[in-house]
Amino acid sequence: MSKTVLFAILVSVAALLGCPGTTNAEEPAMTTETKLPKPEKSGLLPINGLNYYYAVYGKGEPLLLLHGGLGSIDMFAPILPKLAENRTVIGVDLQGHGRTALGDRPFSLEAIGDDMAGVVKELGYDKVDVMGYSLGGGVAFRMAVQHPETVRRLVLVSTGYAADGFYDEMRPQQAQVSAAAAEFMKDTPMYKSYVAVAPHPEDFPKLLDALGNFMRQNYDFSADVPKLKMPVMLAYGDSDMYKPEHEIKFYQMLGGGLKDAGWMRENLSQNRLAILPNRTHYEVFFAQELTVAALPFLNGETKVKSWDEMVSETK
Repeated sequence: MSKTVLFAILVSVAALLGCPGTTNAEEPAMTTETKLPKPEKSGLLPINGLNYYYAVYGKGEPLLLLHGGLGSIDMFAPILPKLAENRTVIGVDLQGHGRTALGDRPFSLEAIGDDMAGVVKELGYDKVDVMGYSLGGGVAFRMAVQHPETVRRLVLVSTGYAADGFYDEMRPQQAQVSAAAAEFMKDTPMYKSYVAVAPHPEDFPKLLDALGNFMRQNYDFSADVPKLKMPVMLAYGDSDMYKPEHEIKFYQMLGGGLKDAGWMRENLSQNRLAILPNRTHYEVFFAQELTVAALPFLNGETKVKSWDEMVSETK
């Protein structure tokens, strides 16, 4: 395998995982040693032929948290304690990731979206808030479209609705992901974190094949975007792997950004768009400012002070 092809594969896999890159100076760097708190409970749930690992943290309104490709619940370690301060956070390792085995079933967003609805019901919840990043955002999108009765509010982090939302140079790189890269990745954090917890570490090449096949597919879920009737927040880094015009179009398809909100906020959409400055696809999922943006939305906080109120307070 040539170095050029290997580089393309590693870039694409890093895009799926959201490998930690640079961080703000005041923010501790995320490493493979960043640990989650001890869960309130955890275990395996048999759902549609797979055994999904889940872990529950904190107490309060339930929030289903879905990680990116080649990751696991652990990749949210820097922000999960904040999310769990006043919420029950339900982390799930997606098919073939973390502590959930790949199995023999084809890998698809639609199937895993069904699975997540099954996980929620099996754990005894009628409706949950959902936040998904990258691959997990795609799963969260499908879950909300296919099982809207299970989703109260939805946060999609670095998530697109169609394959053409990626920058053009990303698609050929993604097409290169396959089992052939497995041997070359044994010194990477992606591989090391996988084998540390996977029930079948030898399945790593199979997972790369599954993800490669998945990424080579063209998809366009634009017809399903209007089906999202629950409040939705879209969150991206300002230097994300999605084109800015794709992000804006997604928001407009949800009914946002179509007109001025009005003096009394009378035209304000129920949906939100958050663009986090100085962030890329590869570290936005553990940005502290993501929790600052997402938690008020998830808590249903819409009230803000008007100009009149602000002026009155200064008198």
